[in-house]
Order: sequence, then C-alpha cells, then structure tokens
Amino acid sequence: MKADTLVRRRVRGVPLVAGLTAVLVVMMLVAAGSGQVAIPPDEVLGSVLHHLGLDLGPLPAHPQGENALWAVRFPRVTLALLVGACLGVAGALLQGVFGNPLAEPAVIGVSSGAAVGACSAIVLGLSVAGNLTIAVAAFLGGLVTTLAVYVLARSGGRTEVVTLVLTGIAVNAFAFGIIAFLTFVADPQAREQIVFWQLGSLNGATWEAVAAVSPLAAAGLVLAASVAGRLDLLALGDGPARHLGVHVERLRLTVVFAVALLVGAGVAFTGIVGFVGLVVPHVIRMVAGPAHRLLLTASGLGGALVVVSADLLARTAVENAELPLGMLTSLVGGPFFFWLLRRTRDRQGGWA
Repeated sequence: MKADTLVRRRVRGVPLVAGLTAVLVVMMLVAAGSGQVAIPPDEVLGSVLHHLGLDLGPLPAHPQGENALWAVRFPRVTLALLVGACLGVAGALLQGVFGNPLAEPAVIGVSSGAAVGACSAIVLGLSVAGNLTIAVAAFLGGLVTTLAVYVLARSGGRTEVVTLVLTGIAVNAFAFGIIAFLTFVADPQAREQIVFWQLGSLNGATWEAVAAVSPLAAAGLVLAASVAGRLDLLALGDGPARHLGVHVERLRLTVVFAVALLVGAGVAFTGIVGFVGLVVPHVIRMVAGPAHRLLLTASGLGGALVVVSADLLARTAVENAELPLGMLTSLVGGPFFFWLLRRTRDRQGGWA
C-alpha cells in the first residue's frame, strides 16, 4: 500500500473517531437524563463534573436527581457502553480473521454457550457467586463453548475457516437443543427468567456488574489491539501472511479467545444482544476501509453508540414498560443484514 494512501486513510480516520466519540458522549448524557425523573443534559454533565471536583455546571434541580443518576442511570449507561464496545470489536475481529464481512460473534458459539450457562444456573438454582452467579455461569459457558469449537475444528495442527464455521453451526444447534430441554424442565418462574434473559436487557445494571465486566472487556480490547496489524497481513491470505512472519494458527487462537472474552463479558449481564457485532463493523468498514487499527477503534465506538441508543429507546418508547434490548437490535439488524446480503450479491454479480 502506498504511503500517500496510508496518510489519507489516517487523516480520514481522525474525524471519524472524533465524530463517533462526540456523538457517543452526547447520547450518553441524553440517555442518563431520560426516564421518569427527567434531567437536562447540562445538569447531567454538571453532576459528573461535580463528582470530579469541578464545579463548572448546574447540579440536578430535582431532589432525587443525583440518586437517580448515580444509583440507576450511570451504571446502566456505562454497562451499555461496555457491552456495545465489546460486541462491536468482537465482530470486527471475526470478520477480519474469517476474511468475510458477514461474519459475526454467534458463529463460533459464544452466545449460545453463554445462554446454556445462564439457563443452567437458573434451572438448577445455583448461587455459588451470589447475585453474580448467572453472569459468571454465562461467561464461563461462552468461554468453554468457544474453545470447544476451536478444538473440534482443528485437524492436523491447522484450523480451516470453513471447518471452524461449520463446527460453530453444529455446536450452536446442540447448545440450543440443551436450552430447549432446560426450558422444558424448568418451573414457570425459571422458564420466565430464561426467556427474559435470552431477549436481552440492561434492566439489572449495577456498579457491581460494571466492575465485573470492565477487567474482562479491557483484557479483550488489549488483545484486539495487539493483533490489528497481523489481521491486515492475514487479509492477503494464509500463505502470504505466513511468509510475512505471521503465525496464522496462533493469531486465530488469540482472536477466538479475545472474542470469547469480549462477547462472554458483554452478554453475561445483559443476555443475548444480536446483530451489533455484524452490522456495526460492516458499516464502519464501508466508511473507513479495511485497516484494522482504525476499524477496531471505530467499531468499538460505533457498537457503544448503538447499544446506548437502543437501550434508551427500549426504556422510553413505551410508557411504564421496557422493551427487550435484544428484540430491538434484531428488529433493526435483521432487515439491515438482508440489505447487506443483497448489496453484496449485486456488487459481485451473484454468489458463484
């Protein structure tokens, strides 16, 4: 790639990242101030600055404003940011390692494995980790299932992308069979909890959940940043990448483990939130190009923006009710995915 092309892409990436960051900050302020206790964005910002030791803005005028912000709204918005960033980056990683812009995290079994873990904890009534039991079970389920997919897909010391995808499909089918069985044997209360978890929601967001997700998300994001340059080389093909010094198998294992961390942490407290990891990286790639350093950064910001916005809509669209977050992202992501399929087919002149 020519030096002037690299410079142009870097210059183009600066306003993209800055713009996404600015819009995300504004959306977080709006989301934190929206609800039964309405708080204007300037008062939300003033409250944040006040807690940072800077008295540069007005504090919430409502007597319950501070409590509403710091006990309910900010944990929820922060968790939405973390979950969205995790899903966006995970999608970009998988699309890069598979060499397919239509790949998404569910293809390697992490979401279905997390669902099996959460459903098992619900049905068995486990409480080994207190309030975090279901989340811990979901994270471990996603991690174990993802690593199982990788191990089963290996043959002769190598992992072919097609084999990995097909193994993921088979494991997903088996996992959903287990979920169906658990739903069948569960009592009505547990069955309702299983259904609610699979629909996805940030209703139970707390600072405890944020503290649990943050280190896992940070570890996954650090791993993602460490492989960005090698993913650019992998785009040339396995052979050329090996000649350029990339250990392809080690790279794939690192990416799979990073995705397991990111998605497992993301869905542990929220349930399944679909299509974010598919749609966001694809849109970012159309705008910013395929360079993974910019793509991963922008996908994280874009994923966070989508989940924060979707959660705001979920809790404000219907008065005195909350829509499932996963339902909203699927309702938007499904038609968009169909549009991507048609667009790809039309540009390639068919699938052959």
